[in-house]
This record gives sequence, C-alpha cells and structure tokens, in this order.
Amino acid sequence: MTALLKPYAESKPDQAALIDERGETSWQQLNTRSNQIIHALRSIGLKKGDTVAVLAGNRREYFELITAFSQAGWRYVPINWHLQLDEVTYIADNAEIKALFFEDRFRDLVQAVLHQVPSLQFLVSMDASSDGASLSYLDIVRTAQSDEPSELFFGAPMFYTSGTTGRPKGVVRPSSDETTSPHPLKLLSQGIIDTLGMRPDGTLLLAGPLYHSAQWLFTVPLLLGGSCVVTRSKFDAAQTLKLIDHHRITNINLVPTQFVRLLKVDARERARFDGGSLEAIWHGGAPCAPDVKRRMIDWMGPIIHEFYGSTEGSIISLIRSDEWLEKPGSVGRPFDHIETIVMAADGQRAPAEESGEIYFRNRTGDNFEYYKDPAKTKSAHLEPGVFTVGDVGYLDTEGYLYLNDRRIDMIISGGVNIYPREVEDVLATHESVADAAVFGIPNEEFGEEVKAAVQLETGHTESDQLADDLIAYCRARLAHFKAPKSIDFYKDLRRQENGKLQKKRLKDPYWASSDRQI
Repeated sequence: MTALLKPYAESKPDQAALIDERGETSWQQLNTRSNQIIHALRSIGLKKGDTVAVLAGNRREYFELITAFSQAGWRYVPINWHLQLDEVTYIADNAEIKALFFEDRFRDLVQAVLHQVPSLQFLVSMDASSDGASLSYLDIVRTAQSDEPSELFFGAPMFYTSGTTGRPKGVVRPSSDETTSPHPLKLLSQGIIDTLGMRPDGTLLLAGPLYHSAQWLFTVPLLLGGSCVVTRSKFDAAQTLKLIDHHRITNINLVPTQFVRLLKVDARERARFDGGSLEAIWHGGAPCAPDVKRRMIDWMGPIIHEFYGSTEGSIISLIRSDEWLEKPGSVGRPFDHIETIVMAADGQRAPAEESGEIYFRNRTGDNFEYYKDPAKTKSAHLEPGVFTVGDVGYLDTEGYLYLNDRRIDMIISGGVNIYPREVEDVLATHESVADAAVFGIPNEEFGEEVKAAVQLETGHTESDQLADDLIAYCRARLAHFKAPKSIDFYKDLRRQENGKLQKKRLKDPYWASSDRQI
C-alpha cells in the first residue's frame, strides 16, 4: 500500500516482495502497482465504500489488488474458486459487488454472473486483453498514473462463511466501516508479528488458498510488515519441501491434511530436505490427529504450533509444541483479552473440566455481524459482544481450552467448512430421494469426509449405481468438495414429529473406534 509499502520501496526497492510460479515482484514494483490500481479503478468510477471481489487462485496480482483495495476504502470479497455458478451469484448479489476480478479459466462463469447481479458493473480479467464484456487488468493498470494517491481510506476484507446453517454469510466488523485511515493495518501487522513471534523481515510460504481467512491472516498483515510472500497456485507436498529450502522459508501455515501429505512424501525426498530456515509451522482450521502431530514434531522439531480461531473471532488461542506435548489435544489458553465462557446444557456457566457450548467476548470491544442478516447475527450471540461459532468443549483447571464436539453439524474436511444442510437441500431435489441426512465421518487424510444417509422414495431401489448417480448429482450443483464421498441407504431415517433428525445416531458408529470426536 502506498502509505505502508513506501518505506520498503525506499529501503529495499529491488528485493522480492512477492514470488509465484511466473516470476517476482519487487517492493518498488509492488508499491508502484498498488498506486496504479487505485488510480485506474477510481478512473472507471469505483468510489469509497464500494465492494469488489476476486475469483482467482494464488498469484502475485491477487496481493497487488489487496494492497490497493485496503487503502482506497473498498471492501473486498475473496471468493472461493471451487464454487458453482449459483453459489458465486448468490455471494456477488448479496455483497452488492461492483467489480469482479477473475482469472480467464472462470470467464464463462463470471459472464453468467454478470447477467444475474444488478450491482455488478465491471468484469476485469487478470489474464487476457479487453473484450466486449470485460476489461483487462494489465491494460487499465499500465495506462494509469503511478504517483501517490490522495485521500487514502481503510478497506477491509469480507469473508463469506455459512455461520451455522444455510447460505454463506459475509462476516463484517462494524468498526472497520468507521475507520478512515489505512494505518490500522500497520497496527494489525505489528500485532500479528508480536503475537506469533515472527520476524518482520521473514519469508512466508502461502500453501493454501488466499480466499481462506486464515491464509489471509498469515500472509497479508505480514506482507505489510515487510515479509516476502512466496506462493503457489496449488499445494504439492514434495514441491513444498523444495520451496522451503530454495527460498529459505521462515514461516508457513498448514492444515492437518497437508501434514498427512508431507508425511507421505518419498523417503528419499524427505532425506534431501534440510528445513533449517524454518522458524515456525502454524496449523489450524481443523482438528489434527495426535499421532500425525507427534510425527510432524518428531520430524521438523518443536516448531509445530497450533492456533484456534474463526472468521468471526479471528485468533482466540495459541499452543506451541512444548505446551502441546504436555497438554495433548488442547488448543491452548485463550489470550488475556478474550473472555472464554463455557455454557452448560442448563444455561449456567460450566465449571472447569465440564463441557458445554463455548462463547467468547473480546474485551477490546471487537465484534462481528453477518452482513444483512441481523437474525443470524443475534443467534450467534449469547448477549451483545458474547458470541459462539458452535464449538463445544471445556477449560481445564489451568485455563487450557479443549474442543470435543460441535453444536452445529458443520463438517471440516481438509480445513474447509462444509455445511450439511446445503448438501441435504440438493439431495432432496432428486426424484429418488425421500429424505437425506449429511454428516462427517473420519478420514485419515482430510480429518473428515462427507457421508450421506438417504431414504428413497417408494418405487426406487438402492444400488451402487444409484449412489454414484446421487454423488454426481451433487457434484454438478455444488463445489465438488461439498459432495458426499459415499452414500448409505436407509429404509427410514426416523425423523421426530417436530421434523428434527438425530444425526448422532447415524454418526456414532463411524466414530466409535476413533480416538477423537471431531
């Protein structure tokens, strides 16, 4: 960003700020490009308070856009590029997106979105030249002036999450809308560096999708703090080991699925790996099997650290390797500015060691809302400022937090949240399906995988072919990672008279032999 990147452009102009498969961007180039984007987008009519979005994989241009959005007062939505047309259209319409930046592989999809979203005025291709329906990112940037823009404003991301059930919801912080200067991002950057104990001039490897809030938190603020970001468009375990050594990576954020894949790398490849530059490997986003984590610590050393948090609440707690080895299964002690409240089933605060639904209060006053959904916002709060993301667990006598269940039925597969109701709604539209229940079952690599239990309509017969057809039916209407991996058929799913279905009865047999519950 102009105000925040200029010191690096002056102190280390030729050093790399961004590295991807196609090349490098120096700090001076990043500062210049950020200026050009602001001027270019203002010239086509974008104003403070407008909402923009990006539908792209990891690449240097993604960060160039974010640095510009963040200081020009534009709210920006990183869109999960696995989503289907209906899902992208819903987000674009709900967020009232005015400009959508996209990779050319998504051209057909975004052109279809354009015709269904009244607010959407500009499509900007990050790859191709201008055509009748879209502008060219490079064309509009190259012709823009590069001097320091005037009137800088704070622009914040709005990540979409399903919250509890149903359609995804945009998570916003009212305080962000009240901020006029982009300088709070410098404070966020310093806060992350101090909290995680990172060096401000480190080199980070982005090994997960930038549309995910955790990957954003572990790269964007640190980039603004002076760290170089190395990124790849997709994760490859063997390549990751090579990248760490080649670029002298100091920090990386992974999910447990990536741990499993790293541990499966060929023994000869692992033997060639040095890893001496690594100062910390952070993980979160999904439960990690204790055996997998111990094997990673044995291999990489006591640099495997875990964080617990959410899009709504940011980082709640941390636990480093040495603590975890003494408190296996814990996600650490919540920060001092976070009040943790465990509510028992009777509505009273639970004592230490007793499980209940977990609520948090940020003592700084920071809070969130679900965009345009006051009812959903209210349902996530016990009282103003006290919120939950649906996790169930307990605090031990020393204040360490443990998770052992989820109030909602959310599935976390490979660090990605999947909401069963969305899948159930699709299955219900198939002519053969009378009722359906979707839930997570254990998966060694991904933590959980999607299982569907289906009750058929009269006249339809269960078969392997029908199961395959139902899976394909879901994959055609949802992002592929949301589709069931397998289907069981039931004569009667036995819904209660109030319409509720006890999924625990369906799930428990699959988890009975597991050493974890989520």
